Amino acid sequence: MSRCRTAAALSDLTGQRVLLEAPEVGVLQLEELADALTRYVPGQVTSVHQNFSGPIVGDAFLILSHSGAAALTGLLTDGSVRVEPLDESSREVLTEVGNILLNACLGMFGNLLGVRVTFSVPRLVVESAHDLVGSLARGGEGPRHALVVSMAFRVRNSAVTGYLALVLGVASLEELIERVESWEERELRKGRPS
Repeated sequence: MSRCRTAAALSDLTGQRVLLEAPEVGVLQLEELADALTRYVPGQVTSVHQNFSGPIVGDAFLILSHSGAAALTGLLTDGSVRVEPLDESSREVLTEVGNILLNACLGMFGNLLGVRVTFSVPRLVVESAHDLVGSLARGGEGPRHALVVSMAFRVRNSAVTGYLALVLGVASLEELIERVESWEERELRKGRPS
């Protein structure tokens, strides 16, 4: 349902039909994130980063390759597939797309799990996957984990693959897992005959 709302919001923003394919999800230790990303996003990555807080605290990222970021920007604006460096207008489009996707993802988690989260202002950064993860490792306390969601955007019969990553400390990951298990239990009870 959130995938449909996210696609609808992007369609409204751009005036183009946007489809999001079913995502794949994995959990990694933070130290494994850079190597995993470089397998799928070689070279520089373009990321939209937002901090979020509440009962679950962490960092949320939309991560694209440089070519994917340029292509997505072009597809969402004038329909062309671009490869040139990102200009200021492209950066603004990507920041807004990241804001929509990250808020939809975290909003869905919040609604399903009964958690209210607040977000920082999104910011766009272009750097290597190792630099991205390195800045997170320096800024965090204790072991951290990344929940990585791989998704493909389809616009005008072209596809761009991006990754959503939620970086959480151990306490927040445990809280998330506990709330997911409670949600699953409630859903199972709903399905049982009385």
